[in-house]
Amino acid sequence: MRFLKKLFLSIAFLAVTTLGTTSANAACKVHLGDFDWDSANVHTAIVGYILEKGYGCNVEVTKGSTSPIMAAHYDQQLDIITEVWRDNIVQMHEEAVAKGQIVELGVNTPSSTQGFYVDKPTADKYGLVSVEDMMKPEIAKLFADPESPGKGRMTSCISGWTCYTINLVKHKVYGLDKYYTNFDPGSGGALDAAIAGAFKKGKPVFSYYWTPTGLMGKVDLVQLEEPAYKADCWTKMMKVVEKIKADGPDAYTDTCASAYVNMALTKSASTTFANKKSNKKIIDFIRAYSVPTADVNRSLAFYMDESGGDMEATAKHFLSNTGMWTSWVPADVAAKVKDTL
Repeated sequence: MRFLKKLFLSIAFLAVTTLGTTSANAACKVHLGDFDWDSANVHTAIVGYILEKGYGCNVEVTKGSTSPIMAAHYDQQLDIITEVWRDNIVQMHEEAVAKGQIVELGVNTPSSTQGFYVDKPTADKYGLVSVEDMMKPEIAKLFADPESPGKGRMTSCISGWTCYTINLVKHKVYGLDKYYTNFDPGSGGALDAAIAGAFKKGKPVFSYYWTPTGLMGKVDLVQLEEPAYKADCWTKMMKVVEKIKADGPDAYTDTCASAYVNMALTKSASTTFANKKSNKKIIDFIRAYSVPTADVNRSLAFYMDESGGDMEATAKHFLSNTGMWTSWVPADVAAKVKDTL
């Protein structure tokens, strides 16, 4: 793979990867949007490999944080997104659907979770079950933030992910902000390293995290209870989240908050790409693409531990060790892919 840095229109500097041939005579051209977390990378790798080897496409991948990638997708600059955390961006995503900017293409992974986690040894020792249990000075001291004396640190999402702002609002609503910082680790890799490093050293962990991920199979985390998810509360909270994203933290207004919903992850295509008759076979493939959570976790473990983050090696490992993907594509496409494994 060849990584370049280029200015992607007016949005931001994003990492661009070119897969396969760059011939002008390629059977098709597809620009995939990818994110800076592992599960999205795995899906992009599998889809990109099939498009390149099976359909003969020239595949380009642009990777970045949620906001710039989704903005580019809605603006028709990115053709396909293989992993959409829809409820985290529900307001702007539904607006894009209503405006006819994108076409939703069904479920990618049927189940996912997000929330606030504490390492099990600390949770068991101090009886930490819910977010309310975290709001004690003596508990906050266990997770001391060296950059904010007197406060604990909750390692959160990176600021380019919508969940960073969701967690910021939750901290204010729950009262966690009086005891903890909503710490931006800087990257998805740094978030993983902070959790894994603390476990290795036997230190307490208080962090946002999610599944499916490879890391969850290596560490023992307990998810803290929050107020139960309610759709009307979530909608109200997300309006505040979007306001803060647009105007900054001072735009916060009183709202409610609740637990993240256990959601299916989805896929989408820009309408410009989806409406071209020549792309129908590609859209049919993406609609059919769906991977059970357990298989995603196995691919993530390979991606992180064995491939060294090699997207092509991860795609080939998945395609060589499961036959589910042959139902996503015509027989001739499957045969072409198999010839490369």
